Amino acid sequence: MTAFAPDSLVLNRKLPLWYQVSQSLRASILGRTPDASLRLPTEEQLAAHYGVSVLTMRQALKELEEEGLISRHRRRGTFIEPGARRSTPRRLLGSIDAVVAQQSGERTTVLGHGTEPVPGELAEHFPDVTEVVAYRRLRRDGESGEPTNWAENAVRPELAATIDPADLERWPMTKVLRDVVGVRISRITDTVEARLADPETAALLQVPLLSPILHYTGVTYDEDGRVVDVARIRYRGDRFSFTVTMEAR
Repeated sequence: MTAFAPDSLVLNRKLPLWYQVSQSLRASILGRTPDASLRLPTEEQLAAHYGVSVLTMRQALKELEEEGLISRHRRRGTFIEPGARRSTPRRLLGSIDAVVAQQSGERTTVLGHGTEPVPGELAEHFPDVTEVVAYRRLRRDGESGEPTNWAENAVRPELAATIDPADLERWPMTKVLRDVVGVRISRITDTVEARLADPETAALLQVPLLSPILHYTGVTYDEDGRVVDVARIRYRGDRFSFTVTMEAR
């Protein structure tokens, strides 16, 4: 059995440190390999890994424990719950690692990808190109296999040329762009709205035609202000809710 090793994290001092650490660790837990150890490193080791205090690390672990992803046992250590599933709303505070965590931990199938003209509704985001590379993916619950959401990503062609579609079955597009392709992401704007399931969505998500779904649009910008990716994700309305928390500075 391999040891559990959390991903690295670049901290944003404008957001609560405990929140960023909890979301990064959450993404690592949900995206771990099947043979990874269920035992987490100690609080001290995790604090050193993330470059935070033990107190901050303890608060981050408390968040994950309340969500049901981990359990802590005095003298024995902290363990990942093998049957843990999401049961709480998505909570967005603007961290890139939060977006990665939001999309991790599910079984993903790439339905197809290829070059196509920029869709009319995305033209404002890609004014300097006539074509994008579109990726279509279906995500299923890691335990039950039930379809949970399906995603379309429109990516700039020069970046798509360096993307291995196999990576998109392991990681979210945000992580691939940032950690594999090397895009320096400056921000992501999120829009969530209620819609009715069209025939394609109803078939993929196995829900009745015209039933309520949550439609998420995420526009990803690089440090030069260019849009590098537009994600459109359809979530089953009976499985997800979104909570946005505003922090006072």
